[in-house]
Amino acid sequence: MTSAPQSASQRAASEDLADVVRVLGGETAAFEGIVRRWQGPLVNMAWRYCRDRGRAEEMAQEAFVRAWRGLAQWRREGNFSTWLFALAANVFRSELKRFPTVDLRLEEAAEPSGPDGQFRELATKQSSEAVRRAVLALPARYREPVILFYFHEMDVSAAARTMGLPEGTLKARLSRARALLRSRFPQLEGEHAAMELAELSTGKEA
Repeated sequence: MTSAPQSASQRAASEDLADVVRVLGGETAAFEGIVRRWQGPLVNMAWRYCRDRGRAEEMAQEAFVRAWRGLAQWRREGNFSTWLFALAANVFRSELKRFPTVDLRLEEAAEPSGPDGQFRELATKQSSEAVRRAVLALPARYREPVILFYFHEMDVSAAARTMGLPEGTLKARLSRARALLRSRFPQLEGEHAAMELAELSTGKEA
């Protein structure tokens, strides 16, 4: 009997584990495989925090340095990528505390050009620039859950672990973020309902 083929995420998890074992065994060059797989996602994630491509690359590099130094701390209780993204989120938060970005007030965010599909696109990582700016204008405590849950498609459990929060707190912050966006853009109420329906249909509960 032949085994079922691995999904892309399963292959990545297997490759991560193999590379970590090799690095801890003294084959330091194996860390390049981890960087190759996760550099793009970490840079994109960092950009969501700082909105500066050059700084995002520097922040991602620092996250890899921290991961290299703390590799033995991964307990292998979940996917390596979950541990890496949690570590990176902590690095990004620390960096922004040291050198904050200039935040835009939610009231100053540009109005979306039209209601069609805006929140649906947000749920599928294809949101318009206007909606992205609105999300980035949210207070940090609400912005980060939206970034992880919608833009990086983490489920509630993974996003909560990444932020070091109880799942209930993460859900409450997502709910509050949506309420803030609704109050700023009331014409998107229909798209907001479609977004919540999409979450339920994909098993993503907020």
